[in-house]
Amino acid sequence: MMEVMLGLPDKITALLFDLDGVLTSTAVLHREAWKKTFEAYLGEPFTESDYLNYVDGRPRYEGVRTYLESRGLQPTEETVHEVGDRKNALIDQIIAERGVTPYPGSLRYLEAAEQAGLPIGVVTSSANATRVLGVSGLDRFVRALVDGNVIVRDNLKGKPAPDSFLKGAKELGVTPEHAAVFEDALAGVRAGHDGAFGFVVGVDRGAGRDELKNAGADVVVADLAELL
Repeated sequence: MMEVMLGLPDKITALLFDLDGVLTSTAVLHREAWKKTFEAYLGEPFTESDYLNYVDGRPRYEGVRTYLESRGLQPTEETVHEVGDRKNALIDQIIAERGVTPYPGSLRYLEAAEQAGLPIGVVTSSANATRVLGVSGLDRFVRALVDGNVIVRDNLKGKPAPDSFLKGAKELGVTPEHAAVFEDALAGVRAGHDGAFGFVVGVDRGAGRDELKNAGADVVVADLAELL
């Protein structure tokens, strides 16, 4: 029987968290911004299923391209950037108006991980991560950050490719088999699974327990506090 720490196998020595939907409730704000942006652009409903299947967890411009292609369109790079930039301006406005609150269970988990001496990294497709971490007060836990800006700078493939998580593990000085991935997006769970990470935790904020398991999660929880 494997010993566990924080609900994890004892081989795990570093933790890599997605941000929106895992540590903070900003996934709801992003979903709202995407919905308003796409509905204004196409004039048709943007559903929860659309968000989960085509946008959630992906880098911003890739999400635009994937969703528009799902509608039978072949968007130009100019269109992709225009729509993506509209969404980014809107999420900035929403965050400024409403602020950012970390999930209480996630905050407890980060505090426990820090006390246990496990290094913490954040791996997110969002380009707003530094701001969100600062506003929420979570930046004090983070030893490595791989965000949308780093993905573009280093020409990394976005989730569901494992590249961003692999870079996060490297930044923390561990190999993938010794790092755990925490994700609420199907694309992110697939990235953790395909990157051969030591443990993948699916956080069900709406994607569905079975869907997260099928995408490669080793365990699925509704809140990180369940692992304590």
